[in-house]
Amino acid sequence: MALQIPPNCDLTLGMTCVDKSVPGRTVWRASADERFLNPAGRVQGGFLAAMLDSAMGASAVTAVGERRVTVANTEMKVTFLRSAKAGGVLTCVATVLKPGKVISFLEATIVDGEERLIATASSTYLIKERTE
Repeated sequence: MALQIPPNCDLTLGMTCVDKSVPGRTVWRASADERFLNPAGRVQGGFLAAMLDSAMGASAVTAVGERRVTVANTEMKVTFLRSAKAGGVLTCVATVLKPGKVISFLEATIVDGEERLIATASSTYLIKERTE
């Protein structure tokens, strides 16, 4: 797989892909720093949802083999199980449950540095051939 510069959204969120060795599965890390805290001092849910979405989108791309595609999230369900505290590292694992030529189904989880489950998501991604 060719070296790829991370997209701006991943750079903005401070996400780093630490493993994409298995097609259809990626592992990401991000610091839960003060930029992403809500007024209660916990990581804002929108940040967690964005992390889940970004990781699942990347996993959808890795599952298509040599095809040059773009993916678009068509729906996503997020469940927040506990709040994430500032200062830790969050790990997101995203997996393709059912790959397809046009639609793929995925799931993802986020755990904190103590391996406590913070959030889960399931999503459907539209797969389109690149025209460029």
